[in-house]
Amino acid sequence: MARKDLLKNLMTAPVPDDGRPPLPRSDRGAIGAVSKSINELKSRAIIEVPADMIDDAGIEDRLDDDPAGIEALMSSIREYGQQVPVLLRHSPNVEGRYDIVFGRRRVAAMRRLGLPVKAMVRSLNDRELVVAQGQENSARKDLSFIEKANFARQMVAAGYDRKLVCDALSIDKTVISRMLTVVEALPDRLIRAIGAAPSAGRDRWLVLAQKAQGRPVEDLVPLAVGPDSDTRFAAVLSALNSPPARPAAQVLASADGATLGQVRRSKAKTVIELDRGGHDFADWLIDRMAELHRDWQKGRS
Repeated sequence: MARKDLLKNLMTAPVPDDGRPPLPRSDRGAIGAVSKSINELKSRAIIEVPADMIDDAGIEDRLDDDPAGIEALMSSIREYGQQVPVLLRHSPNVEGRYDIVFGRRRVAAMRRLGLPVKAMVRSLNDRELVVAQGQENSARKDLSFIEKANFARQMVAAGYDRKLVCDALSIDKTVISRMLTVVEALPDRLIRAIGAAPSAGRDRWLVLAQKAQGRPVEDLVPLAVGPDSDTRFAAVLSALNSPPARPAAQVLASADGATLGQVRRSKAKTVIELDRGGHDFADWLIDRMAELHRDWQKGRS
């Protein structure tokens, strides 16, 4: 009986004096260390995933499709292969599929080339995904100010608090506030019509946001004209900096067709300008203005 109890004690872990349950055997000692090392190696392993098994996820981070950039990336991959892996997670919705955490352009290039994607796979929830995506974006030099600002706006709209936005983009609250000031002041349609505008930094976007205040989006979007996003940004800013064009003039003519002057109408006022030869008529009109206005009111009633 004593020998059976001894064997039993060897096969089961002793209960600690503090009453806590013992750790599983796999978490203790040499076996635990090996298991932990294997899990770490798995998390760092690079696997090949068919490109058509990968779906978009997280928050949109780019404003331009950049077909020329995708073509250049495809050319590089054809010659040298995919040098940098993307980061994926297992899809929470469809068994066997994957979501992109970051590396969308690489996935797009590999999909068009018909090649499997080299990837690291992590177990991430939605919150961890956007943080990982944001940290990757903050380290990338090719992501413009407005793209980062738009990323921050989407995080706030999705219900993430400002602290998480700051952590995701590695930016302090003051910078985040300025970013949000821009994207909240400008219509989304205008931002997308302009694009990434990599040469336009924070200060120029702030100026554009101030100039565009109160302007209908229907008036702003047609101003974004040009072959690339930097040109479109400059076109919009230049148009908003220019003084407003004078309204078209309507010619005033006499009964015999002679030109008396012109009238200009705007939202704020109507201006009648009489030519030099119409001074006498102007004096007559001024003297009878009250009478003419009274007759006009009678006619309306």
